[in-house]
Amino acid sequence: MAFMPPISTPGQATPAVTGWDALRARAQAATAGLAAPPEPGPGVCASCRAPLRSGYARCFQCDRHAESAPGMLADAVAPVAYAPKGSRLARDLWLYKSGRPESAAAAAELRALLLVFLHDHGRQVWQRARMTVPTHACVVPSCRGRPGPHPLRVLLRGFLSLPWADLVTQPGANLWVRDLDPDRFRAPGPLTGAAVLLLDDTWTSGASVQSAAVALKRAGARSVAAVVLGRHGPPATGRQPGCRSIG
Repeated sequence: MAFMPPISTPGQATPAVTGWDALRARAQAATAGLAAPPEPGPGVCASCRAPLRSGYARCFQCDRHAESAPGMLADAVAPVAYAPKGSRLARDLWLYKSGRPESAAAAAELRALLLVFLHDHGRQVWQRARMTVPTHACVVPSCRGRPGPHPLRVLLRGFLSLPWADLVTQPGANLWVRDLDPDRFRAPGPLTGAAVLLLDDTWTSGASVQSAAVALKRAGARSVAAVVLGRHGPPATGRQPGCRSIG
């Protein structure tokens, strides 16, 4: 089997991981009961995949982002799954960084979900972002200001064969607002010509992800592909978008 260059072969970093079939089974369990998210097209936000009324290209929040930072947003946004309130996935996204006894199991499911997505769907995301493959990976800084590396970066330790690009939060930045802030983050060093895989665990308004994309492009990044583990939403009622087909 051929593997995507940015991803280490399962089993090389963690002996307990036996291969892609095992990872896919775990990813399916993490999103059981959730329908596949929509592909870009009519009735779907071109940025975040939210449902739209006829005649609109983007949802309200994404339209505001585009007006605030034209040409500086992520070139592609790919939600791995939708995480409606009360779903198992929404709980895992909270648990994996909570420090509770259940955190390790939640982290294992999220790791499987993200690795399978990058392996099976990465090429389509890179193409939409106009890159061949990513040259760097980056995690959106946490709004909680917890010490140490971001839990999502820890989750992927040993599984992404990419150098990490760092972002730091600017002093005085309001991390809780839902509007894009071009000055929220900065990159400590130049990223001239870089193709960045920008990762975050959750998307509510998209303000943090897009603020990070602006910082990366200001540092010289040529393209940014944002992959988000879970797009938050209201409790599931009827058919809700969930995870892409895994298999």
